[in-house]
Amino acid sequence: MLSTTDHRRDYSGFRYVYPVISRRAGGVSVGVNLNPNNACNWACVYCQVPNLTRGGPPPIDLALLAEELRTLLHDIVHGDFMVREVPEGARSLMDVAFSGNGEPTSAAEFPQAIAIAIAVMQELSLPPTVKLRLITNGSLLHRAAVRTGIQRIGEVNGEVWFKVDRATAAGMAAVNQIALDPEKILRNLQTCTELAPTWLQTCWFAVDGKAPDEKEVSAYLGFVDPVRTKIKGVHLYGLARPSLQPEAPRLGSLPEDQLAAFATRISALGITVALSL
Repeated sequence: MLSTTDHRRDYSGFRYVYPVISRRAGGVSVGVNLNPNNACNWACVYCQVPNLTRGGPPPIDLALLAEELRTLLHDIVHGDFMVREVPEGARSLMDVAFSGNGEPTSAAEFPQAIAIAIAVMQELSLPPTVKLRLITNGSLLHRAAVRTGIQRIGEVNGEVWFKVDRATAAGMAAVNQIALDPEKILRNLQTCTELAPTWLQTCWFAVDGKAPDEKEVSAYLGFVDPVRTKIKGVHLYGLARPSLQPEAPRLGSLPEDQLAAFATRISALGITVALSL
């Protein structure tokens, strides 16, 4: 059966669509993987994607994507999928989430894929409680097509989960292995909040046995402060599944009390925090 620690992408031989139990979503999440070649424009040290490479996805077969999504959702809603594949207590369909093995917005067909997901969800008359979600590093908001896709998500009351793991250039370089200006990420985040309801998602963990230092904590709090009234909140989480990157031996989970203390400091800014260990 599915579990929160097993997020395999190869369900029933599908290319683009896969089911998982999401601890942050709180039940069954139907994932859409637009990066089946395991390529991403970032290379986060905690990433669970095997053989991760730099780059973007191949052309997307939109007809196949629609067929796979329709097939899996029909099995979940009208078939015996929940009894067959999901433990009791997790048998609720929570969302259709664009996530997968790389940055989903890097696909040229991203807005068309979003339109397909909306159409299939409406075709199957899924209730409003089943959200359309995008999990993104937010680095490509300068592209008009990306903004168009996110706007469509907002129009159907979906959500964006926008990755911000660290808020200094050095921290981003160490964790996400990308050279970025935090101010540019903040501008992209502000744009995203204007297009669709947006949560931050932050993975907080130790490197070489050391938690993020006070400089990183203060920088993060300073980063979120200007958008505290614009974002829906922060999904703060620790390491749940082992990294498959070369840096894996250097990474470690933080004690619950340390994660909770960081959550408290974020909450003090008036921001809702959903904490997952």
